[in-house]
Amino acid sequence: MHTRTVFVISDGTGITAETFGTALMTQFDIKPRIVRIPFVDTVDKAHQAVRQINHTGDVEGKKPIVFSTLVNQEVVTIINAHCKGLLMDMFGTFVQPLEDELGMKSQHRVGRFSDISQSKEYLDRMEAINYTLAHDDGQTNHDLSGADVVLVGVSRSGKTPTSLYLAMQFGLKVANYPLIPEDFERKKLPPALEPIRKKLFGLTIDPVRLSSIRNERRPNSRYASLENCRHEVHEAEAMMRRAGVSWLSTTTKSIEEISTTILQEVLPHRLGMGHGHG
Repeated sequence: MHTRTVFVISDGTGITAETFGTALMTQFDIKPRIVRIPFVDTVDKAHQAVRQINHTGDVEGKKPIVFSTLVNQEVVTIINAHCKGLLMDMFGTFVQPLEDELGMKSQHRVGRFSDISQSKEYLDRMEAINYTLAHDDGQTNHDLSGADVVLVGVSRSGKTPTSLYLAMQFGLKVANYPLIPEDFERKKLPPALEPIRKKLFGLTIDPVRLSSIRNERRPNSRYASLENCRHEVHEAEAMMRRAGVSWLSTTTKSIEEISTTILQEVLPHRLGMGHGHG
């Protein structure tokens, strides 16, 4: 049962506010219910949002927590005047002091996405997502050399979600390639991966965890058996070690942590902290 309701209100999608609010709430040992109210861009919608927030507070007997990224001054005024939640205005808290310090107005106009389809960065990201979907799970070896990163590892070690996260968050073209029993018998990297060894990054996983993940897909199969999982993980790690491929274990790490490590190793300049890297 959730112990607190958190509202995220925005005159855009609310995704920024939700990401930020969620990150803050994870610092506390509670399970909040997060309700996003996007596109609050008129006085009427502001009053509706206030009614919803205040009603929740009355029903639950606890102040809702409200993260907002609102630009329209009329909307902000209504929320400030009538909302009975704990209000965390992210623009007021961060953007205002930055405007003062930088001596300039921020770009936080409503409709920040209106011209996004013309943006090169956006088109690159779309292309990266398409590339990554096409190269999921070794579906095609075509244009592997066009990848920014190629993830390798046994089946169900976390390659697909990590690939998509890297594509969507960082606009990277990511291929992922499963290591299969034939590769282990040959004791060599799949031939398609040899020419792009520098772009490889390995994912591995605790065999017990792997077995339980695989059992959800194919219960009581040889594929999911603990013995087979131990064998595959052992062989995959040995192969990556021999090939000089960096790798990490995904067992206890979030996709964000895995992705950050991959960026540091393979493309440090993409983290925006490329000290001395190019």
